[in-house]
Amino acid sequence: MKNEFSRSTSRWLAGALLAATLLGCSKPPPAPPKAPPTPEEKSKNTISKAAFGTLPDGTAVDLFTMVNANGMEVRATNYGGIITALLVPDGTGKATDVTLGLKSFDDYVKNPPYFGAIIGRYGNRIAKGQFKIDDQTFKLPKNDGPNTLHGGVKGFDKVVWQAEPFEKEDSVGVIFTYTSKDGEEGFPGNLQTRVTYTLTDKNELSLDYHATTDKPTVVNLTQHAYFNLAGDGNGDVLGHEFTIYADGYTPVNKQLIPTGKIEPVTDTPFDFRNKVKLADRVNVDNEQIKFGKGIDHNFVLKKKDPKALTLAARVSEPTTRRVMEVHTTEPGVQFYTGNFLDDTLAAKAGKPYAKHSGFCLETQHFPDSPNQPEFPSTVLRPGEEYNSKTVYTFSVR
Repeated sequence: MKNEFSRSTSRWLAGALLAATLLGCSKPPPAPPKAPPTPEEKSKNTISKAAFGTLPDGTAVDLFTMVNANGMEVRATNYGGIITALLVPDGTGKATDVTLGLKSFDDYVKNPPYFGAIIGRYGNRIAKGQFKIDDQTFKLPKNDGPNTLHGGVKGFDKVVWQAEPFEKEDSVGVIFTYTSKDGEEGFPGNLQTRVTYTLTDKNELSLDYHATTDKPTVVNLTQHAYFNLAGDGNGDVLGHEFTIYADGYTPVNKQLIPTGKIEPVTDTPFDFRNKVKLADRVNVDNEQIKFGKGIDHNFVLKKKDPKALTLAARVSEPTTRRVMEVHTTEPGVQFYTGNFLDDTLAAKAGKPYAKHSGFCLETQHFPDSPNQPEFPSTVLRPGEEYNSKTVYTFSVR
């Protein structure tokens, strides 16, 4: 086959050169047609880089596109580690974007809603914008009423990360690194942070977090992707079916700060231990649901081994038959049902995002842990390593 193609190409090139000579053409003939891709080339995992935008200070930002052998595609930028698109096949094999996002890079800079971003140093809320380590008080900027949310005014979602793409036989990905300086957003210690995004040929998006510090500090990293398994812009997620493998949750006050208690989910709207439609849980008369205008709560996962990679949640969408499973080493997951989306964002699909247009499953330590001694500690000290892993796996049923 290859010899036949080579002979035909040579004959074409010789003919083109003869015609050019006879016609007195000064321009070289056009390039010969390319050989069709081999099956091996079609099935290869690939990664590419392109310019995405420029910050006001002149810093150039890139966009990385990862594609696996099954047609799943992840696009992520080194500005905040934002996942701008996530294309996943449905039951017919058609790949559709299943994550919410904005139209342009400028929209992410001007109106950042945390869509698809790395969250740090501390994901979720810290009450009253302060905490203590070893009797020393550290004060943080308050960007959520009287509290600090998602790392402060300029968290990890609004910085440019160093990015190193890689290719392996069964996966592709990007290694993002960032040094958060001592005192940044009020947090102590120089924090060396590494977050690796890996797309495998098993339709897994793996997120690996690593950090070290030179002073005692607190760390709680997560990913803030909003999902809609029916496809971005295709209505709300109230018909999605959820299973969350948690026997307990952390109740909150009106400011969405945990009370410090861990309550059983039994006989509450937070019982997702058996598959249930989201509409059956958010459209109820419940004080906790009213506080969050829906679900915006931390679920305490069932884990025999605290450090093991454990199934946290399973979500299915009936019309497309897409399924997403979430495994994590973290003790909790913040389930957020897009309660504060209000039709104001420049959605990439061209349709404004209304309430419940997407959901988040943010794997994490518990909110306000630095001020809650009964919660698992988020303190990281010199000589220790912060390691966390979360895997989103996509399939069809």
